[in-house]
Amino acid sequence: MRSLQEFQKKIGYSFQNEKLLKEALTHTSYINENRRKKLKPNERLEFLGDSILGVVVSTYLFKNRIDLPEGELSKIRAAIVCEESLHQVAEKIDVGIYLYMGKGEEMTGGRQRSSILADVIEAVIAAIYLDGGMKAAREFIFAQMQDIIDNATRGNLDKDYKTQLQELIQRQPGKTLEYRLIGEKGPDHCKFFTVELLVDGKQAGVGEGRSKKEAEKQAAKATLERMNEQ
Repeated sequence: MRSLQEFQKKIGYSFQNEKLLKEALTHTSYINENRRKKLKPNERLEFLGDSILGVVVSTYLFKNRIDLPEGELSKIRAAIVCEESLHQVAEKIDVGIYLYMGKGEEMTGGRQRSSILADVIEAVIAAIYLDGGMKAAREFIFAQMQDIIDNATRGNLDKDYKTQLQELIQRQPGKTLEYRLIGEKGPDHCKFFTVELLVDGKQAGVGEGRSKKEAEKQAAKATLERMNEQ
């Protein structure tokens, strides 16, 4: 577990109230295993951070892409404000090593799980907003996501993982591709789905996400990475 001070240096923002940062980095599994410490999980901050990120990105697109109608703006925003983009940010700043996480969750790969890391970035955005205001939150978002935003705004979005995989499989006549839901957990308002991807009936990758679509995308990503390693 790394220090909060080290994390603040990495993201270029110093908190006046470090309790907000600690809450942003606290996964609910840590609370469940340390009830006496009276800490708060980052779920409420995650909720707020999602809205702040949406407002910042929407405002930027509204001002900088005056040539585009509402429908196109919505597509670009969705490509930016998504688990995949937030996971990229999380990996860039190694947020997983700073998490307060229960031992059980950690043993099952929680520190590397895309959905968890994406949630933490949203929580950090909210914590910065509450500590330093919208200007500070906006500066953090653009410092960490400028490349993602620029690529999307210029219309240079890479093909998503499912499309890449589909095109790859289609080049090999006779091969079949199937996504299969193999698990779901959590309450109705916060479900996590697990999907396996089958190539010719054999498991080629597994993915998790807050929606079936996101889980399928992560399964496709895992499959592509596995194919590239072979």
